[in-house]
Amino acid sequence: MSNISAISRDEWMLRGPLAKKGYDWWWHNFTAENAKTGEKKPFYIEFFTCNPAFAEDEPVIVWNDPVARAAGKRPSYLMINVGFWGETHGQLHRFISLKKTEIHADAPYSVRAADCFMNETHTFGSVKITPEEAEAHPEWMCNAGEMTWNLKIDKKIAFNVGYGASRFFRKINAFEMFWHAEGMKTEFEGTVTLNGEEYIVRPETCNGYADKNWGGDFTSPWVWLSSNNIQSGISGDKLNNSVFEIGGGRPKIFFLALNRKLLGTFFYEGRDYEFNFSKFWTGSRTQFESGETEDEIWWHVEQTTFKAKMVTDIRCKKSEMLNINYEAPNGTKRHNRLWNGGTGYGTLKLYEKKKGKYELIDEMTTEGVGCEYGEYDR
Repeated sequence: MSNISAISRDEWMLRGPLAKKGYDWWWHNFTAENAKTGEKKPFYIEFFTCNPAFAEDEPVIVWNDPVARAAGKRPSYLMINVGFWGETHGQLHRFISLKKTEIHADAPYSVRAADCFMNETHTFGSVKITPEEAEAHPEWMCNAGEMTWNLKIDKKIAFNVGYGASRFFRKINAFEMFWHAEGMKTEFEGTVTLNGEEYIVRPETCNGYADKNWGGDFTSPWVWLSSNNIQSGISGDKLNNSVFEIGGGRPKIFFLALNRKLLGTFFYEGRDYEFNFSKFWTGSRTQFESGETEDEIWWHVEQTTFKAKMVTDIRCKKSEMLNINYEAPNGTKRHNRLWNGGTGYGTLKLYEKKKGKYELIDEMTTEGVGCEYGEYDR
């Protein structure tokens, strides 16, 4: 059972050792409709915090400053990272000192800085980067543009990964990268304005998602897939109470790398099928491949337990994706081809084991898939 709400896992985790070498972010993505044309466009909004123990009066960015890194300087800031996918795509970053940021660390969390805010049920704010600023500040790792938003957040279905992100394992920082999706299926409502164009976000069409990651470093390879825009191959109808999610890569526990592990779940019309390697008693096994062609990024994942099987094939056009940028807490930037998109598409096959054989439950198509794939630079 993975659909278990746990807002304590949405708390701000940068306390203890992670205050000096840690990141913690809250991520939200959704589809909006152009107020004039009705055109659909996917967006994301992320509040990313890093190394509060090293906060200064201004944000500290060091990934492209070898002198600062050699002197042992560490990054520290709130990065408000917003972006959009499709034929036109981009990422906009606004950096604010953590000394100028109000964070309610315990559940339910909240983050407020300048005119930007995020908590479990609401987010609003603005990011504006001029072309001159983007060119003059490569350390900001972003494009030029302007985006404002005001959204209600209603998290409907969770993906709780289990004891791997429990309070005990969080306390001892057992994993290098933790994950919790309190809103694997989330309904958003409100407005977004991108470069002067207004977009409407509706609960019934937003295909929304919300999660968080935290830890001391990132994973490589990095894999993520999720959508609740799913159409049944049996009925031909949209499955309004369904969502799937897959994520992971090469997790590290106490600096020991586990070879190519993924966590996954499919909430299929009220039935919960979980594929979680940490729950060894379920017999969970995963095989996956990810790669790229000239035009696309692709993922093929096969997950099995003693009771179920899911086969996932997703593709996303490179021309609609970002190479999303993050600075690690140690001040390096090793992910420079981290493909990130919101317009993935593909097929899902779900099976149940009956009398020793896997029988097909449904073969579905899915669109608007949030997706990531990347490996560290060699």
